[in-house]
Formats: sequence, structure tokens, C-alpha cells
Amino acid sequence: MAADVRLNYPRFMNNKNTFLKTNLIGLALGAALLVALTECRSFAGGLQIGISVPVPVVVVAPPVVVVAPPVVIEDDYVYYPSYGVYYNSSRHQYAYMDGGVWVSRPAPIGVSVDVLMASPSVQMDFHDSPEKHHAMMIQKYPRDWKRSDANQDRRDGQRDQHVDNNGR
Repeated sequence: MAADVRLNYPRFMNNKNTFLKTNLIGLALGAALLVALTECRSFAGGLQIGISVPVPVVVVAPPVVVVAPPVVIEDDYVYYPSYGVYYNSSRHQYAYMDGGVWVSRPAPIGVSVDVLMASPSVQMDFHDSPEKHHAMMIQKYPRDWKRSDANQDRRDGQRDQHVDNNGR
């Protein structure tokens, strides 16, 4: 039988009708295969794959406001009776009457700081405005008030601490 197959083979290849029929069948099968694959492809394209990512929830807390307690600095005054001037050592300001009104300034008017510091002075016990205590102070310490020797040592210690804004 093998001899028969070899003998028929060249004749089959030379037969144009058989080749054409095979070619048409192959073409039809190829077209059917192409259509089938195209359908699968379009079907696969119709599938939708979705991934849902939840939106993160952000909670914003209200800002924390920390209120520090106010810092209270007490006013400390030194009174110079000869001139009616008070020196506020915590604010480095001089308080006195000017034209019937109480003023507070970095330097006294009408007297230099050196002359003022050389005059007798008294440390005040109050920590509020001098205008509230001035009537009592001028009675207790008149303009010609002089310090006794016992108070002299305390006054010298205060003079070292008394510095105005200009470093004097």
C-alpha cells in the first residue's frame, strides 16, 4: 500500500481541481475560525471588571486653642518727693502731673534723670496707679522731705537698681 500512496501523491499535487477545492475548504474553515475568534474577543471586551476604592474619610478636628493665663507684672514705684515724680521700675516709665493730667513717659520733663536719682526717694508699697495715692503721699512726704540715716542704706541699694531706658 505504501507504493500506491507514493504513486498517487504526485498526481494529487498536480491535480488543480483538488487543490482548489482544498483551498476553498481551508479558506472557509479559516474564515469560520476567524469569526469564532473575533466573537470571543468581542465577548471578552464586553466584560467589565471594576475595582471600587472607597473614598477615605478625613475627620478634621477643630483646632485646639490653648489660652495661657495672663502674666501679671506688678508695678513697683519709687517716689521722688522733691519733684512729685514716680518711677515705675517694671515698665521703666516716669509718672507725674503735667498740666493737671497724669502722664507716663520714658524720661521726666524739667529734671534730668541724674538729678532726680540724686534726690531723696521712697519705695512705694502700692502696685496700682500713683494718681490714686498721690494725695496721701504729698502729705506723708512733702517736697522738702529728707531721709533719715536709717533709710539711707536702703536708698543706695535702690539707686543701683534704678535704670531708665537709656541705660542711665
